[in-house]
Amino acid sequence: MDARDAAANPYHPQAIEPAFQTEWEAANAYRATEDTRKPKFYCVSMLPYPSGKLHMGHVRNYTISDVMSRQLRMKGFNVLHPMGWDAFGLPAENAAMKNGVPPAQWTYENIAYMKKQCKAMGWGLDWSREVATCDPAYYKWNQWLFLKMLEKGIAYRKTGVVNWDPVDMTVLANEQVVDGKGWRSGAPVEKREIPMYYLRITDYADELLAQLDKMDGWPAEVRLMQKNWIGKSVGAEIHFPYDEESIGKAGVLKVFSTRPDTLYGATFMAVAAEHPLALQAAQHNAGLAAFIEECKKGGVTEAELATQEKKGMPTGLFCLHPLTQKKLPIWVGNYVLMGYGEGAVMGVPAHDERDFAFAKKYELRIVQVVDVPGKDWSIEKWQDWYSDDGVAIASEDFTGLTTAQFKEKIGAVLSAIDLGGPRTTYRLRDWGISRQRYWGTPVPIIHCGDCGPVPVPYEDLPVVLPEDCVPDGSGNPLNKREDFLKCACPKCGKPARRETDTMDTFVDSSWYFMRYASAGAETMVDARNDHWNPMDQYIGGISHAILHLLYARFWTKVMRDMNMLKYDEPFTKLLTQGMVLNHIYLRRNDKGGIDYHAPDSVIAKHDEHGKVTGYVSKADGLPVEYNGIGTMSKSKLNGVDPQDIIDKYGADSARLFVMFAAPPELTIEWSDAGVEGANRFLNRVWRFVFGVSDVAATTGWKTADANIRSARMELHKTLAQATFDYGRAQYNTVVSACMKMLNTLEKVPADSPAGNALRAEGTSILLRTLYPVTPHITSALWRNVGYEKLHGSLLDAPWPEVAADALQQDEIELVLQINGKTRGKVTVPAKATREEVEELVRMDETALKYAEGGIKKVIVVPGRLVNVVI
Repeated sequence: MDARDAAANPYHPQAIEPAFQTEWEAANAYRATEDTRKPKFYCVSMLPYPSGKLHMGHVRNYTISDVMSRQLRMKGFNVLHPMGWDAFGLPAENAAMKNGVPPAQWTYENIAYMKKQCKAMGWGLDWSREVATCDPAYYKWNQWLFLKMLEKGIAYRKTGVVNWDPVDMTVLANEQVVDGKGWRSGAPVEKREIPMYYLRITDYADELLAQLDKMDGWPAEVRLMQKNWIGKSVGAEIHFPYDEESIGKAGVLKVFSTRPDTLYGATFMAVAAEHPLALQAAQHNAGLAAFIEECKKGGVTEAELATQEKKGMPTGLFCLHPLTQKKLPIWVGNYVLMGYGEGAVMGVPAHDERDFAFAKKYELRIVQVVDVPGKDWSIEKWQDWYSDDGVAIASEDFTGLTTAQFKEKIGAVLSAIDLGGPRTTYRLRDWGISRQRYWGTPVPIIHCGDCGPVPVPYEDLPVVLPEDCVPDGSGNPLNKREDFLKCACPKCGKPARRETDTMDTFVDSSWYFMRYASAGAETMVDARNDHWNPMDQYIGGISHAILHLLYARFWTKVMRDMNMLKYDEPFTKLLTQGMVLNHIYLRRNDKGGIDYHAPDSVIAKHDEHGKVTGYVSKADGLPVEYNGIGTMSKSKLNGVDPQDIIDKYGADSARLFVMFAAPPELTIEWSDAGVEGANRFLNRVWRFVFGVSDVAATTGWKTADANIRSARMELHKTLAQATFDYGRAQYNTVVSACMKMLNTLEKVPADSPAGNALRAEGTSILLRTLYPVTPHITSALWRNVGYEKLHGSLLDAPWPEVAADALQQDEIELVLQINGKTRGKVTVPAKATREEVEELVRMDETALKYAEGGIKKVIVVPGRLVNVVI
């Protein structure tokens, strides 16, 4: 073909891309089998929530894994790259209320549309292993493993505190509570205790923490986030005996402290509103009872409590200091959570900022018991160093001990008097999996009036969720479904009712990657799971760095301990990709609200110097306000529909842009101009490749023109760099390398055998290097200009190898130094001996210029420099 063919056959991605997608699908091109003849590579991008349409964040995420998978397939790996849907969850219920359709219908319609979009992007996915977590064939195994955990004591039932909307009669997630009120009803939210199911993730805290140090394939930032979330704390448990006169019975109030060296500074105790002592005191104190009710309307998480105003009220009850026997008043504090530890803390205001503020507010005693040398402590104002380590004072026999010495001694003292002792605790709490919502995995429990909670027999699984419910905001619709609720007790056969709680959706995502590996298995997983896992590369946003990843690690260890799999950790390498941002424009309306404007609906106004002075709406010409750059959002109208990009430029242009814009782990800013630039580059590739006249051309490179040999060396150097960058997932520089290759090849003349041979070899390298990023256009060119007839489909082509002979240089440059100072460079034959280099330097013009008095000595550092001593 000659260059005129490109004009006759212009680049038309809207025709090329669907044709190859159909061809690949018909050939099951990406279907993986457990082929042990090749090294395996299992790569997964976190499964998406089927919200309706893909967004550009999805495009970036799944293109990263697709590029990685395609390149490693070319390198000889047996690659598994599957896809599924994280299909349960609250958004579907909200959409159901808005649209009046069952969540199931909304979800399945979205899955169908988004799957179509995935295929249009050309992602090489093994759809034979597709998983939807709302499929009973999938969530059956959530229920099955839950029952196994229940048998082993890993799962258990206890009361837990939740957000309760008294109008909608439903439990709210933390994000559904806005300024203390229900997001839908506007009613003040209450805290209620209800029975819930928990998983003992704390039993695995030590292992979860210890193995982080061995996980070199994870970003250090993510490992640190998980360490902080697990939050190992070493300290002491301290028991404060009840003052029997005020409390009316014997007992102890238990607390944990990481600073037991401040024990002599304890001047009060604070308990949660739900603590038994608080409830006891409230029976005879109307003001305290009202305060407890107020506390129940507050937050239920540490983060919420940290920001709210600290309030308290005395109970009139007392406990005794374990060492001095002094009475300490017991207060109810709105900053103490019942679900954390024993629901009580000791107040040491002199050395804790929160306690200091609380004591100042309520005029409680403040006693300094730690002296920091060189610092003057004062009761007037809190200083950050008040909480530093130091030397004990006013602490009886412990006075004079350093903080470390005190901590070491106090544990034994408390143990000896049976009032506590050394203890290690974790910030991590057991995983509460009960959700009082409809669209999720039903908890497989039956409630019998005689037998209590009874597990559903294994043979009756799955407990199938009715898919025709339409939530209306008035609680869980399962509570109104008698056909779901009514059943017989498996133990006694009497009438009973099913549990209506469903499981946290993090359960669904804790093992889906195992089901990919064991697709269609009649058990939860089979031997194929151990073939593919642990996963070689996991890709997803850093927003999932804690909970999802931590729960998946825990789930894996539980299954390991049940002899269901043979590995300790699920993910060998983790890549956390950056977000895709876009500009935000808005206008404040007459009602005090905000109307957002899509970026493409806005025009910039300029002054006479071309400087932007403001923005106006295309529709009405009225001013709009630029509000910076932020994450793409439907509500802010700054999202970009991938289908629009596909329709205008093709999927390959979108893929090229999101790979070229920045390294995968960094944030990128969406740019229409950037996509246009990507499309222009692909058009250049198209035109150039159609101009390659003989793809089978070869030559003897040693006799080729020096310029041709230099261009070939540049080409293979660039290939070596691109290969290296693929290995470290730096795809932006891979695209840069492809641009560099094209620049090199465009300068190679086609008027000689050597030139034609280099264009043929170089084009083959360019197409294979670019293929993982833009598979459609490269496959079309590979076929159209004849490479497919010579070497077979690009789909199965091997990765190009760097030619050693291409990197061999005839001449090299050495730095020339005169008495240690750099004065220039000298060119010598690449294979010259030390003696030959010295002889050439003695004749070099620059050397002779500086060596008027003669050259005393020549020092040669092979391959680097020559130092002439004069």
